[in-house]
Amino acid sequence: MPISRRKLLQTLGAATGVAMLSGFSEESEHYFEKIPALDKCPGFVKPDRPVTVITLGAGNRGNVYGNFALSYPEEMDIVGVAEPIVIRNERYSKKHNIPDAHRFDTWERVFERPKFADAVMITTPDNLHYGPCMAALKAGYDILLEKPISPSEQECKNILALAKETGRIVAVCHVLRYAPYFIKLREMVQSGAIGELISIQHLEPIEHVHMSHSYVRGNWHDRNVTTPILLAKSCHDLDILRWIVDKPCKQVVAMGSLKWFKEENAPAGSTARCTDGCAAESTCPYSALKIYYRNRQRTGVFDLPEEPEKQGEAILEKLRTTNYGRCVYKMDNNQEDHYVMAVQFEGGVTATFSMEAFTSYEGRRTRLMGSMGDIVGDMETFTLTDFRTGKSTVYDSAVGGDMHGGGDWRLVRDWLQAIVQQDASLLTSTIDASIESHLMGFKAEKSRATNRIEQMGGS
Repeated sequence: MPISRRKLLQTLGAATGVAMLSGFSEESEHYFEKIPALDKCPGFVKPDRPVTVITLGAGNRGNVYGNFALSYPEEMDIVGVAEPIVIRNERYSKKHNIPDAHRFDTWERVFERPKFADAVMITTPDNLHYGPCMAALKAGYDILLEKPISPSEQECKNILALAKETGRIVAVCHVLRYAPYFIKLREMVQSGAIGELISIQHLEPIEHVHMSHSYVRGNWHDRNVTTPILLAKSCHDLDILRWIVDKPCKQVVAMGSLKWFKEENAPAGSTARCTDGCAAESTCPYSALKIYYRNRQRTGVFDLPEEPEKQGEAILEKLRTTNYGRCVYKMDNNQEDHYVMAVQFEGGVTATFSMEAFTSYEGRRTRLMGSMGDIVGDMETFTLTDFRTGKSTVYDSAVGGDMHGGGDWRLVRDWLQAIVQQDASLLTSTIDASIESHLMGFKAEKSRATNRIEQMGGS
């Protein structure tokens, strides 16, 4: 059973661990044989045959969820794929033994055919969720929909309305709801372990290299083309806050801006690309040569050749020709690099959320304050302190298996069970349950733009 990166670093020592981990493949390039306790889901019904699934988008998330079929072929069978990048289409088809007749270059072509599977997984880019989801609902497919539902509030509402009209099962990939860590936190609150819940502080540390990779250079660098960073990165977190509090949101206020990744902050001697002889490259923490070429981090986006001896030159070519090689201070990026939000829920419970780019670490940090105790956690362990007894208890919920605390495959399992039993109540992240946290995000964006408190339910 694989252990988490953080646990491995703690075990090996930082220097040794980093040296070993620098050669690790991207998450989407491997899969885990089994996840302990995954087979112990209450109410599990063994399917008569595997649920047949078409994957729309064979990138990282399409591989993470699709890999479930490799370990549990009796439950899920990937029978089709739509992916415009040829090498991704080929690799995904080979991995899942997909016939040529069921390989498509765009999602639209899937729906030119009569329905030929039970369900579809929509792991296309954020701005390409709405079209395939509406088409899949009209065609009678059950759906696993990567978050966010859509970058548009109206499109989110349209998907919800059509899902209700068709009666299809739509699971939104709010995978943190399926992570044992957050499940246990919610159980603690609901059991009264800290008395009455009063307030929450929640932090999502993006980690500085991740920020530069995804939201400065990467696919999400332009909020107007894809999705505002609050929804792209942190609709998970808004959803978790709503889920733990378990009461409707009443009002939100938000602030945030792009402060650092701007040309005015470029170091002296910097160039348009890190490969152009930049005078600051050797000491820059955001050097593309350092991140991708020397450290071989986050190279999954490059679709590298399988032969190791060819990968170095392939990376350099990508740095010379794509946004991943551009200076982070001279990109056409517009996503906020720090964001704070305050929320009030029905009954007076308050929550503050902070999304921060400039951290050396990842992994959510959460503090829950109650009338009779508090909880402090870091997504692997948390400490419950009871005010009445003064006793502190440490809980270790680290399960490994994926980057979301074990939630990715648990979500897939529940989705498949909901399809097998045709019972959406087996999911905790149905389209109905997920819509409010998205609306919280849209209201936060409006608040940030207008400098006003926004009321939920208002226009």
